Amino acid sequence: QVQLVESGGGLVQPGGPLILSCAASGNIFSIYTMGWYRRAPGKQHELVEQITGGSTTNYADSAKGRFTIARDNAKNTVYLQMNSLKPEDTAVYYCKYSSYSGTYWGQGTQVTVSS
Repeated sequence: QVQLVESGGGLVQPGGPLILSCAASGNIFSIYTMGWYRRAPGKQHELVEQITGGSTTNYADSAKGRFTIARDNAKNTVYLQMNSLKPEDTAVYYCKYSSYSGTYWGQGTQVTVSS
């Protein structure tokens, strides 16, 4: 089993920054992918950005140039730096961990972009 603890969500004004973090614990494999997905009201669950064990990143077009993902392998933690936030970024953001042991999800953290 793998447990994921997310933090960093909240209310931010349009154009502002926010950092999300997700710490994994438990039966962590040496090779894993972690990333962030989100679900906005009335929309489908979508990939925001993820990073593999080899530090390859995949991201949504909406995140390009604004969001940056990074990982700290010593802490089994992934961070999502979000800049220039827009109201349409409002969503519940979920952390995902994938490895040979399986796929696990965090409980979600609300990000609201509003003035």
